[in-house]
Amino acid sequence: MTKDKDNTFLRQRRLLLAGMAGALVLPRVADAFDVPAEPRLITRDYAKVRKHFHTKLLQKGPAPDKYEPLDAPVGADKIFYRSGYGGELELIAWVSKYKRESKPKPAVLFLHGGNAMGRGHWNLMDPYVDAGYVVMMPTMRGENGQMGNFSGFYDEVDDVLSAADRLAHLPGVDANRLFIAGHSIGGTLTMLASMSTEKFRAAAPISGNPDAFRFFNRYPQDIRFDDENSHEFEVRTALCYAQSFKCPVRVVHGTDESHFNDRAGLLASRARSAGVRIETDTVTGNHTSALPAEIAQSIRFFHGVAA
Repeated sequence: MTKDKDNTFLRQRRLLLAGMAGALVLPRVADAFDVPAEPRLITRDYAKVRKHFHTKLLQKGPAPDKYEPLDAPVGADKIFYRSGYGGELELIAWVSKYKRESKPKPAVLFLHGGNAMGRGHWNLMDPYVDAGYVVMMPTMRGENGQMGNFSGFYDEVDDVLSAADRLAHLPGVDANRLFIAGHSIGGTLTMLASMSTEKFRAAAPISGNPDAFRFFNRYPQDIRFDDENSHEFEVRTALCYAQSFKCPVRVVHGTDESHFNDRAGLLASRARSAGVRIETDTVTGNHTSALPAEIAQSIRFFHGVAA
């Protein structure tokens, strides 16, 4: 392995390991942070709930992770998209280089792990590009020194939806074949975003946490909102709105991530009770090592949905 390749591998590994903090949870969880056995809003449309609820941030500031500059990596262009109320936030995204053709190309919005975007995340996107997709990886508010306040799985969903709009309107992109995938924290946002819009043909959350009660019990330092209001946890928890998925979903995690087993099963059972097409699976490996195979599976899933 050359020195340059070795350095790239190490950067990628560090970034992916940092993303593990966005998903790893412990089996024993305090009762106060348990998802209700029967969520009171399970039949409510999550998209409509979002229109009426605004998170109350008690602490305002940037995302917690260390970050690197957002210069475009090899094979990508840096573009901007607007989010927030009235579009006051200008945020950066990377988009794979592609040639506009007579037939519009399908596209994947991929949400990175952790709370900062880096080249190590982008290095994993080649399989999507090789499969014929335009790939866009957006930053979220407060990440990498950008504008906006970190909220932990709520206002960031607005950024995802705004990024999806930007991707759908890129020249040569087929807005009717827009897919979403994400890893770790990006996997959690993938779930919530695919409950919030009908823009996506299919969603592939990878090692995402559908249970914000459990997540924030493990990472209380990431709580920026009013934690005395249980609804603040509900609106960040896919399990509480599992019937709201608006496209086919494939939920996957590594075999070494057994702490996800019960949550993934419960998410699927609740979604299926409302007729949602949802699959769950595991791939041999851990939070990091399973990712290449999980991405490959997401591509096969997207192809199958679009066939």
